[in-house]
Amino acid sequence: MRVKLLSYTTDAERLCGAAALTTTKSGSPSEILEKINEDVAKKIIRKVTGHGHTSVIEHASFTFSIEGVSRAMTHQLVRHRIASYTQQSQRYVTYNALKEYVTPPNIETKKEAKRLYNNTLEKISETYKKLLEMNIPTEDARFILPNAAKTNIMVTMNARELRHFFNLRCCARAQWEIRETAMEMLKQAKKAAPALFEEAGPSCVENGYCLEGERKPAECNVTELKKLFHGM
Repeated sequence: MRVKLLSYTTDAERLCGAAALTTTKSGSPSEILEKINEDVAKKIIRKVTGHGHTSVIEHASFTFSIEGVSRAMTHQLVRHRIASYTQQSQRYVTYNALKEYVTPPNIETKKEAKRLYNNTLEKISETYKKLLEMNIPTEDARFILPNAAKTNIMVTMNARELRHFFNLRCCARAQWEIRETAMEMLKQAKKAAPALFEEAGPSCVENGYCLEGERKPAECNVTELKKLFHGM
């Protein structure tokens, strides 16, 4: 897996700070943006988002390249609807199951499970190749491919939707692959625009309560989680 922040809104924090001031000041947005400095913008963002007024940070967007992840993961990712996605197509890109698949850690660490897993993927790869050799179109041969198939996807979200995404997918109960992806996305987003993502993370860190209720993992330690996310 590889996550890379490709692009983001220039002066994201000043822009969002100016957006927040636009609601309470008589000047135009362009005038406010010219006058506001980064330190003031950060303070304003912290204040308004702390009160739950997060619509102003929708003006900043972030584009990520997410590479070498499974189709099982991207099926979860695209459920986040306020976003733009462009994904590698199995209709045009041929696939080699022997090389291009993700192995979950719970399978990787168990010898017999890994043997069964690899054998199945080898069979899929052989059948897929035979179908192509029989002049079956790639778009039809792909029907046999597994959720383990690796893919690449480009994702663009605004800062508000990213915070919602991190709120859900950085949780300890999130599926391991999308959680690893979300954690890396958050780390890079925080570096690019610290004030926008200062309190971002799972619900227990951002909002002080657990969305999972009684299903919360026993090992969850909110104090330690806060140290982890605030230390990114």
